[in-house]
Amino acid sequence: MKLRVFNILKKTKVEGPGTRYCIWVQGCSRHCKGCQAVHTWPHSGGKLIEVKEIIADIAAQKDIEGVTFLGGEPFEQPEALGIIAENVRKAGLSVLCFTGALIEDLRLNPINRKLLDNIDLLIDGEFVIDKVDYSRPWCGSSNQRYHFLTSRYNDEIFAKYKNKVEVNISKSGVIFMNGMGNFDEILQKIDLVKLKK
Repeated sequence: MKLRVFNILKKTKVEGPGTRYCIWVQGCSRHCKGCQAVHTWPHSGGKLIEVKEIIADIAAQKDIEGVTFLGGEPFEQPEALGIIAENVRKAGLSVLCFTGALIEDLRLNPINRKLLDNIDLLIDGEFVIDKVDYSRPWCGSSNQRYHFLTSRYNDEIFAKYKNKVEVNISKSGVIFMNGMGNFDEILQKIDLVKLKK
């Protein structure tokens, strides 16, 4: 089985608790107004990667707390991600998943069961531009909800973690930002730094 992936970041500290391996899936039918990841919307983009290759790559990582699924819409590829999540949990790592859907709706479809059964923390709800709120970790709008699906995490994370953004610049000059914050404002600051040089 293959997963359609936009990007994989093997270590990040801004996409959930601790240091995490992050998988941005490719493909999203929601198209939330103001989405920071419109490049992940097309279902024909990204690259197809064998699930077993991803599982092996995760297993090869040192000093990670868990894996985060985001995108794109992870629940548009629940079977492949369910297999990955199950293996991640068996290895003693945590799973965090973002979705624009509501958990109540996800539970109605049996195809989502394996993925839901292997998620420690689910953050649900579409990004709503009229409800922008960066005060809570990993959420972009006030309607989004935390669901602690196992005992691994609880509401103590709110005191421990704050929203942050990582900016990576490749050798070829490509800027990749991840995390939660006002990306447009950050890009303007980067442009100002360029102008001052």
